[in-house]
Amino acid sequence: MSEFVQLWVYLASTPLFGLTATLAVYVAAHALHLRTGAAPWANPVLWSVVAIAAFLLLTGTPYPAYFAGAQFVHVLLGPAVVALGWPLWERRAELRARGLPLLAAGVAGGVAAALSAVALGWALGLPAEVLRSLAPKSVTAPVAMGIAERIGGIPALAAVFAVLTGMVGALSARWLFDGLGLRDWAVRGFALGTAAHGIGAARALQVHADAGAYAGLALGIQVLTASLWLPLVARWLG
Repeated sequence: MSEFVQLWVYLASTPLFGLTATLAVYVAAHALHLRTGAAPWANPVLWSVVAIAAFLLLTGTPYPAYFAGAQFVHVLLGPAVVALGWPLWERRAELRARGLPLLAAGVAGGVAAALSAVALGWALGLPAEVLRSLAPKSVTAPVAMGIAERIGGIPALAAVFAVLTGMVGALSARWLFDGLGLRDWAVRGFALGTAAHGIGAARALQVHADAGAYAGLALGIQVLTASLWLPLVARWLG
């Protein structure tokens, strides 16, 4: 027991704490995910967030102290997103043939996601800055924060909305697609990447290679197009 206490004191005082906690929790959550037969409700990202948040609250650990170590994993997010380009390169011939319809579908999906969220928030009487934070909810969190700041929203709130959107998409997509009778993996992946950005794309990659490739493509389309049209619309509306 004394050795465990000494280990805890050492880890808690160094950046290794955040890194160790993140990796350990995710490995445990992923093992649970596999034991449940990859059930959507056992999404490892969801339960890793819940477990780490609960741990930080119970131990009174400040988030900056945790992130000092967790940032080493955070840095890998960029290369991970870039790596999504490889499945697209393997399917470059079919993507060239479907290029214009895919672009049109991605833009339409992104516009529908943003407008429906803002319309629902407006109907509920939410403040203007919250509505502007809701608009980029279907864009991956780092980009959503930048867009929200540019259009007068709250970056931190935009990140929360983006993460929640991704989680809901990853958890509910299979049942929704099955209910709609959508069997094509490319269609399922593209829809999931459009609505649930990076978290949805990660889920799609776990399920099927084609779904993951098209989810990555949809994620890229949302990042590029939303960064252009959302600030323009916000400026036009004043």
